[in-house]
Amino acid sequence: MIDRPRRQATFTVRAPQGAQPSDVAAIEAAGAAWYPLAMGRELDDAILQMRTNELEIGTWLLRTEGDVAAVQAMDAVLLAHQGHWFVRETLGLLRRTLSRLDVSSRSLFALIESGSCFAGTFLELALACDRSYMLALPDSPEQAPRIATSPVNFGLFPMATGQSRLGRRFYEEAPAIDAIKARSGELLDADAAFELGLVTSNPDDIDWADEVRIALEERAAMSPDALTGLEANLRFNGPETMFTRIFGRLTAWQNWIFNRPNAVGEKGALKLYGKGEKPHFDRARV
Repeated sequence: MIDRPRRQATFTVRAPQGAQPSDVAAIEAAGAAWYPLAMGRELDDAILQMRTNELEIGTWLLRTEGDVAAVQAMDAVLLAHQGHWFVRETLGLLRRTLSRLDVSSRSLFALIESGSCFAGTFLELALACDRSYMLALPDSPEQAPRIATSPVNFGLFPMATGQSRLGRRFYEEAPAIDAIKARSGELLDADAAFELGLVTSNPDDIDWADEVRIALEERAAMSPDALTGLEANLRFNGPETMFTRIFGRLTAWQNWIFNRPNAVGEKGALKLYGKGEKPHFDRARV
């Protein structure tokens, strides 16, 4: 769904429904309709369509819907048969699709609400985001969303740099990652997820709407080029490699910011700094 006045798009990824293939013969029989493959292809197509045709839609909201147990069952099948050529190729597609999110110059927000299913492979969507907001429902715990890690989150879907998204998030610090591994598979509410560092914020239902609204309005008001630099450096931290030079510091700061009209044009932020005038930004993302 695209909200052009707010320059936002919402991606909703739904969990598999009903009985799913659990052995190689059934997976091969499903073919292109096998859920992990179909989901990966549709998500990849949506990302490319937005990147190519909707340059002014600078903020992408990622949501999920469905049963956490269904996502966990899907992951179990992927792990059990990852040596089979068809499953291996599907995992490769999912890895490339998730990596395409990492290198997209858009602000990515995960909204983890009631009915969400950010677990395992689906949790990678939230881990790819710049911010993740998880709803806390202290008065209605039965309706509160839950997230869960699984073995797929510890290296099955590496970023372009070769890091897992958890490794990137925690700068490869073993104590933080080990604490999450110790609770792998456990359904975590907003407070537990926030304590482990898996989400950015855990507002309750009283503050949820305002906190999310303000965060999105802040992003929409900033220079798209400056946001690209900020986000790229956040996503590609850690040891300096050719990938971090391309997707992070070098390209982000030198090419996407300082040399572009949003900074140095006649109405750019640097040209107008200290003059009391508001800059005029070209909202198209690179």
